[in-house]
Amino acid sequence: MHFVDAKSILSANNGMNLYRGCTHGCIYCESRSKCYQMQHAFEDVEVKRNAPQLLEQALRHRKKICMIVTGAMSDPYMHCEETLCLTRRCLEIIRQYGFGAAVQTKSDLVLRDLDLFQDINRNAKAVVQMTLTTMDEGLCRIVEPNVCTTKRRVEVLDTLRDAGIPTVVWIAPILPWLNDSMENLDGLLDACRDAKVRGIVCFGMGLTLRDGNREHYFEALDQHFPGLKERYLQRYGLAYELPSPNAKVLEAHFHRRCAELGILHTPEDCFAFIGQLDTPWEQMTLEL
Repeated sequence: MHFVDAKSILSANNGMNLYRGCTHGCIYCESRSKCYQMQHAFEDVEVKRNAPQLLEQALRHRKKICMIVTGAMSDPYMHCEETLCLTRRCLEIIRQYGFGAAVQTKSDLVLRDLDLFQDINRNAKAVVQMTLTTMDEGLCRIVEPNVCTTKRRVEVLDTLRDAGIPTVVWIAPILPWLNDSMENLDGLLDACRDAKVRGIVCFGMGLTLRDGNREHYFEALDQHFPGLKERYLQRYGLAYELPSPNAKVLEAHFHRRCAELGILHTPEDCFAFIGQLDTPWEQMTLEL
């Protein structure tokens, strides 16, 4: 990893990325795509060491609270976070100024900060988003090799449920001929039901590939699933969107079951839940 001083930390939509790159090793990761113009090796994680200071400067001058979101491009709980604690320090600042927080991760390290999520949730709102792709533990170790498997992530969701922290699950991506079975989808939905998740984000039953992540994904297919890359190329060529051959049946089943379970199941509804505070609140002036 290497360290930089960032010029700013919050986007116009109140999102932040404390790191660039990742060490989870997911074979399908879209953040590897060349369009994001990363100037360093993906595993050589860029650490925005002044992120907490920038965040405090930004929040100190806000008149109204909002949700601060992290994890869209890089996991805030990758391996280096265990020692660097940038995410924890930023959560402490969010708590200090009375803002809400939403994080997206695949890591059980998120439970280290359960105390902060509980404090934030009491005063504003905290949401933890967890990505689940496959109930097959062996497949999970291949497609997401350097992070805890689905079984452990489900345990994390259960712990968050018991602690009163609302959760949202991302079921993504659906990899053609790998995790695009009805059995897998039902297993994931059953786990979400038991964990009492508030919503499930699913952008269709398929995968997207761009220059940069396509090559990495195909190399992984050659290594672990000989012959599957050729099947992809025959059906999809170099397309950006790769819907599962079972997409229509899976998607209809997904929406039907979520509706029956009372789980939010459109991206719009899920993002509205994640981004909206329950009550408006004006921040008191803080003299520092």
